[in-house]
Order: sequence, then C-alpha cells, then structure tokens
Amino acid sequence: MSIFAKRTASLLTKHGKEEVMRPLLLKEFGCNVLQTDAYDTDLLGTFTQEIPRYGTQLDAVRKKAKVGMELLALDLGIANEGAFVSDPYSGMTAWNNELVILIDQKHDLEITGFSGAPAQSDNASVSRYEELIQFADSALFPSHYLVIKPTDEYHPESVKGIADFESLREAFDWAQSLSTNGKVYVENDLRAFANPTRMNNIQKATANLVDKMKSLCPQCQKPGFWIRDIQRGLPCNACGLATDEEIAKIWTCMQCNHEETHGMKVLRFANPSRCRHCNP
Repeated sequence: MSIFAKRTASLLTKHGKEEVMRPLLLKEFGCNVLQTDAYDTDLLGTFTQEIPRYGTQLDAVRKKAKVGMELLALDLGIANEGAFVSDPYSGMTAWNNELVILIDQKHDLEITGFSGAPAQSDNASVSRYEELIQFADSALFPSHYLVIKPTDEYHPESVKGIADFESLREAFDWAQSLSTNGKVYVENDLRAFANPTRMNNIQKATANLVDKMKSLCPQCQKPGFWIRDIQRGLPCNACGLATDEEIAKIWTCMQCNHEETHGMKVLRFANPSRCRHCNP
C-alpha cells in the first residue's frame, strides 16, 4: 500500500485549484485534499504586478505548501505556483509553466510535478470600446476573464475578474476616465479560476506529480524515482558526429541517490536531418 493512502493533504488556494488537483489524488491513493484560503496567497505575488513574487517559483510553491500544512495542522501538503514566460522553442508566443509540490513531513519527502504548455496570456492597449471587443474575442473572453487598467500595465489600480460584457463596459469606462493618455490597458486574467487554459495545465502538472508519487526507487522503495537527466549525443547516420538526439535517460532517487540508466540506444543512429553538421 502506498505511504500516501487514506491520508489528507492540505491545499492553500483561493482560486479553485482543488477542483483539478483533488480528484487525481483521491483516485490514485484515496488521499483527500483539504482546501483552505485562510491565508491570502496574493501576499506571495500577483500576476498584475502589485506584489512581486516571493522568491523563485519553487520558493513560492514551497511556502504555500508549508503555510497550508500549518493552518490545517497536517503533515502532508500540496501547492501550486504558475509562471508565464515566452515559449522555449521560438520565444514568440506565451507559455505557461506550472509547478506542483508535495511535502510529506512524516516521511521527510518533497516531490514536484511540472507541466509546460502554450498559455492564453495576451494584452493590448486600446482607446475605443470597439477595439476592446475585438481583443476580447481573440483573448477567448468570456470563458477566460479579463483585467483592465487605466493608462498602462504599471497603473496601480485595476479591475480584475471581468467575466461578462456589462462588467467589461463598466471597467472600460472607469479606466478611460482615469487614464492620463486616453488609453486603456487590457490583459487576460491569469488566476487559475479565471483562465481555463491555465487550470488545464495545473491538472497536467498534478498528474505528473502523481506519476512521481507512484514511482518507487528500486533500492530504497521511496517514492519520487524519476528522470534527472537525458544523455544526448546519438551519432549521425551520415557523418557519425554527435547530435542532440537522446541516447538514454538517467533516473535518480532523491532520497538515497540510487541511479539507473534506462533506454540506452545501442547500434542506433540519428537521422541526418537532426544533425547540426549535415543540416545546419
């Protein structure tokens, strides 16, 4: 039986993340997730820039998990922290990285799950309501909520959680009345409950966490045995030089440091189209 079976984990959130996180832990382990919002997670950072994020993404998610555990007096906790960046391939489109953590004080364990995916994170500067409506359509409004600010993205005041056209019109008129240049800044609301695309990615990160919770080290039997590194350098079939193609995956236990090499590709060669020397 799993060490997580029939236990209860805390989840500190005020943005509805329990809706996609709890079912996965219940299904796999019979582990309940008890949500609390007794601490304002906005104090650890906001996407709308009023409050900078607490440390790194890992620092923030670890802090959320520990605060949730303290509030509910539990020795097991999970938490999530998201980040929005440029995509890692072209650097041209919005990208969402979701990090989920599980801290088990009873067994001295920390396991993380991760998912990176395209984001619904767009913004615009508009001066007419008709322009705002055009942006709203491209931003997947109203299924994805909006945020409006006067003047620009740095204005300290904003209207968040805009979910219908009546509220959108009211927020636009309010922002324009305070604008110093006639412009209104609008962007996707990136909080989980307001952004279904992000919520779906949180679910994927939680699924990744669950997979790691189920993966036991062959040596010490602790959960979290997972891929630490990928060995690359598969030789090109044409010139024989090393490419960036995968040779093997290196699996490591975070508890006892046991390491295994899986999927070693012997007597295999990379397609020349993947070779920087043959196909620069």
